Amino acid sequence: MSTAAMELAESSGALALGPLLIGVVVVALLIGAFLYGIRVRRNEPPPPRPEEQPHLPDGGAVREVQEMREPSEMPNGGGVTLPHDMPASGNNPTRHSDSKSRPRWREGHSGSWGNG
Repeated sequence: MSTAAMELAESSGALALGPLLIGVVVVALLIGAFLYGIRVRRNEPPPPRPEEQPHLPDGGAVREVQEMREPSEMPNGGGVTLPHDMPASGNNPTRHSDSKSRPRWREGHSGSWGNG
C-alpha cells in the first residue's frame, strides 16, 4: 500500500472517530443532567397532602357578580388636582350605580371601529 493510501485510511478513521466521540460526550451530558435532576427533585418539599389542599369556602363557590359601577366625583379645589389630592381609596374609585342598563357603543360615535 502506498503512503498516500495509508494517509487517506488514517484520516478517514479519524473522521469516523470524531462523531463517535461527540456522541459519547452528548450521552454523558444527558446522563449527568438526568442525575442532577434527580438530586434537585430529592431536595424539593413533598407535594401537599389532601388535607393541606385549598378548600371551598363554607358558603360554596364564589360566583361572579355583575353590577353597574359609576366613577366617584373628582375633588375640585378650584386649582390643578395633583396625585396626592386624589381620594385615598385609589386612582379611580367607583361606587354602585342605580342604573341597570349597560352602556353600548353606538355606530358612528367615539369608540366604534374605524371611527374616532
